[in-house]
Amino acid sequence: MGRIDAIFDELRGTNRKALMPFVCAGHPRLDSLPDILLSLQNAGASIVEVGIPYSDPIADGPIIAAAMHRAIQAGCTPRTVLEQIASVRERLRMGLVAMVSISIMEKLASSADPAAVVGQFRDSGFDGFIFPDLPLEESEAWRAAAASAQLSCTFLIAPSTAPERAVRIAQASTGFVYLLARAGITGERTEMPDLSGRISELRRVSKLPIAVGFGISTPEHVRHVVQSADAAIVGSALVRRLSETGPDQSPAQVAGDFCRQLSAGLS
Repeated sequence: MGRIDAIFDELRGTNRKALMPFVCAGHPRLDSLPDILLSLQNAGASIVEVGIPYSDPIADGPIIAAAMHRAIQAGCTPRTVLEQIASVRERLRMGLVAMVSISIMEKLASSADPAAVVGQFRDSGFDGFIFPDLPLEESEAWRAAAASAQLSCTFLIAPSTAPERAVRIAQASTGFVYLLARAGITGERTEMPDLSGRISELRRVSKLPIAVGFGISTPEHVRHVVQSADAAIVGSALVRRLSETGPDQSPAQVAGDFCRQLSAGLS
């Protein structure tokens, strides 16, 4: 059993839900990731999605896209991220999932096979992957490599995804199912749609935990989502606050304070 499975099993056994923050590696400062992860864990995060900076993030809104460009300009590379994860992994109990474009993975695999690249992420301390731009029909080699390494491999289900295709995506995913709360790109919103019907449909075809993301930015949003889902994913709202971190502020403290506020919605 991988770490992501074990975390969700423990949460289910105690009737608790998960908060899953998203952070962009290398942002707001090149070396801030390890301290941010420790702070998020102390503030109640169960799993953190770590975005690997990419120059053309197709699903991300302006806040996360700007953070990724800023991280790249500061010199953040996939190797930087792996080294920083390795430096802090022994102090972390929570799960770490790489949100990474398949273009990055294919570039890293140009002189190796998928299994070798997946092994690099596993050895650094990652517990799974989210491939936001990998078509299900082209995913077999990467899914097999992740399974062999006992890492989760998750794909996105959008509101516009046809029911038949949603079933295939859910059944191909491991670790958890990622359900988008709304169509379009990432970003903060004021209201959350009712997802209980879609979640019920997915539970009939998959036993995996269901995590909901896109637009979640307040404790009330978290509370609304976890009434029917197993986890709430918060991205743009956290990244925005980190982007606004002043020179005399600690990014880790900013992240921890906001995560602690959001965790109140898990009650």
